[in-house]
Amino acid sequence: MGLVIDCHGHYTTAPKALADWRERQVAAVNDPANRPGTSELVISDEDIRASIEGNQLKQMRERGHDVTLFSPRASFMAHHIGDFEVSSTWAAICNELVFRVSQLYPAHFVPVAMLPQSPGVDPRTCIPELERCVRDYGAVGINLNPDPSGGHWREPPLTDRWWYPIYEKMVEYDLPAMIHVSTSCNACFHTTGAHYLNADTTAFMQLLQGDLFRDFPTLRFVIPHGGGAVPYHWGRFRGLAQELKKPPLPEHLLGNVFFDTCVYHQPGIDLLNRVIPVANVLFASEMIGAVRGIDPETGRHYDDTKRFIEDCAQLSDADRRAIFEGNARRVYPRLDRRLEAQGR
Repeated sequence: MGLVIDCHGHYTTAPKALADWRERQVAAVNDPANRPGTSELVISDEDIRASIEGNQLKQMRERGHDVTLFSPRASFMAHHIGDFEVSSTWAAICNELVFRVSQLYPAHFVPVAMLPQSPGVDPRTCIPELERCVRDYGAVGINLNPDPSGGHWREPPLTDRWWYPIYEKMVEYDLPAMIHVSTSCNACFHTTGAHYLNADTTAFMQLLQGDLFRDFPTLRFVIPHGGGAVPYHWGRFRGLAQELKKPPLPEHLLGNVFFDTCVYHQPGIDLLNRVIPVANVLFASEMIGAVRGIDPETGRHYDDTKRFIEDCAQLSDADRRAIFEGNARRVYPRLDRRLEAQGR
């Protein structure tokens, strides 16, 4: 069958010392003199191994996953907390930790970078960290938060020129971005049950309304969690594109926009693969992530999404190979080169 590449994994099981350090940083957010220094965070290789081997790596082996694109914990990004200095320090720490995971387990984990976004701050400030992660850590992609305000949506739409400095670097380095929000600080939106899925849908609609890919024809975005409401309401989006005098969606967006399979039941995966072309679907589980329990209807973990692809009746074996491996290698060319260098 080839490799099974999970394009959506987060370091949700990082050693407790990381959360403790972050708690101190947040407590001193308005008191810079008392913020902890990066040297005060001590995490050994043994700590990392303990956090990975009984968690992500164990489940990857049990489920038959070969490679995970690994990034800092999404809900921990919390770009709405503090100023750019806070975000910059935090992003650097989290990205280095993910890199260390990839060094300890180079056959299994590949880094994806968190950006040091901060509400209202020019995206150009993210570029040094982006460059560092590509140059020093071998990052093959980035996570881009379209709402650094944490549920209040104060930034311009993704099609606005505000974001262009990031896009220019993405094109230069041939990096895709997963569009991924972080913790919601708005009580109206549960982080993983509402804010994430709202953001997926919102990002797609922003892209539909604009003409971003005329300016950046090679730019690539992955919309996670199966695209939020997008596959379910594909007819609505087709109709809105028509009313807005946009080209048909395959021509307008599907050369640049892709969807992952973080959908936790068979009917949802079946719908995704009936509506969205196979070439635009990348395997993902977000394991260990937002939904960690066992489905009482099946007796298996909700986030064991590999079995849903295997059991999706309308997919051919060639389709499954594309979803599990081929599409990820095409959308993430730096990943493809990394795997080739490993002889895979």
